[in-house]
Parts: sequence; C-alpha cells; structure tokens
Amino acid sequence: MADPTTESTEADAMAVESQPATRPTSRKVREGLVTSVAMDKTAVVVSTDRVRHRRYNKTVQRTTRLYVHDESNELAVGDRVKVQETRPLSKIKRWRLVEILERAR
Repeated sequence: MADPTTESTEADAMAVESQPATRPTSRKVREGLVTSVAMDKTAVVVSTDRVRHRRYNKTVQRTTRLYVHDESNELAVGDRVKVQETRPLSKIKRWRLVEILERAR
C-alpha cells in the first residue's frame, strides 16, 4: 500500500513543473516625444517629468533621452509614443516601443 504523503508530494512536483515561468512585471513604462530617427532601428525619445524642487518647492521639468528599439523604422520625428524598459539591446539602448499614441502632423 502506498503512503498518502508520497502521492501528494509527487502531484505537487508535477504541478510545479507544468506552471510556466513568469517574468517580473515591474518594468518601467514612459511616454515621450520622438526627437530623432537618424539611426537604423533606433529612435531617440525625450521623456519629460515634472518634479518639485526640494528646497524651493517650485515645479521643475526634467528631460531624459531614451534610446528606443524600433524594429520596423515606423517612427517619425514628432510622434508621441509609449515605451517600456527591456533588457540591454546595445550599449545605450534599453527601451522598446510599445505603441504609437499620436502621429506627428
């Protein structure tokens, strides 16, 4: 006769093996404006954040240049886009295109 505890641990082990590996969902998402598309499969997006100055309590704009992977070279200067953090794709490219929110006019 089989031990009931052995059967449950074997079933648990099989259930753990069948579950797909999940990635952490804590990747940053930013919105920005495309400022350059001169490189192949890469666009430069400027993301502007409004932060409050610690001492003077004045709202200050801080801009960050993000190098974004654009596989099909579909972006144009002036597009408003949503980008997501990803693994390093090159020396400076760490973001990928999620969607184009608004086309340049």
